[in-house]
Amino acid sequence: MAARRSAEDRREEIVQIAFRHFAEGGYHGTSTEAIAREGGISQPYLFRLFKTKRELFLACIDRCFAGVEAVFEASVRGDTPKERLDTMGRSYSEKLLPDRHSLRFQLQAYAVASDPQFKDRIRARYGGLVRKVASLAGVSVEETWDFFAYGMLVNVISAFDLREFAGQDDWAKAWVSLEE
Repeated sequence: MAARRSAEDRREEIVQIAFRHFAEGGYHGTSTEAIAREGGISQPYLFRLFKTKRELFLACIDRCFAGVEAVFEASVRGDTPKERLDTMGRSYSEKLLPDRHSLRFQLQAYAVASDPQFKDRIRARYGGLVRKVASLAGVSVEETWDFFAYGMLVNVISAFDLREFAGQDDWAKAWVSLEE
């Protein structure tokens, strides 16, 4: 007989599954029934683990930002703030951008950032990320502006799959070459 898994283990498994579903369908386009089915649990049990779909999405927001912070913390190197910011940026591009679900979920979170049920959490997590980067780099939060502005543009370039059509469109070719 298989050992019973704890509710916390199940919660983590469901967050991983939900993360992928929300990344693809967004908050409003994702069915909790599909998440429960993939997790091999009933929808009522899903709602015992997470009282609401909102609570599940908030757990995914936390997972998303924690993942970005972990990549930055693990990769920061260098003697100067510029070197530290550069290593964090490269690591983000190498480790998170290829993970289409991480990128898409992040963009889905920003898409609902003005929704009253999510805006406080997203704002708090993004602000925490800005402060974390500033601390890791040894700069003020104001000095992280270019890092985050460039990072958001890189997210857009990656979401568009600009590399795929860079040979067909002059602006795509120019932007891809600037990214490198």
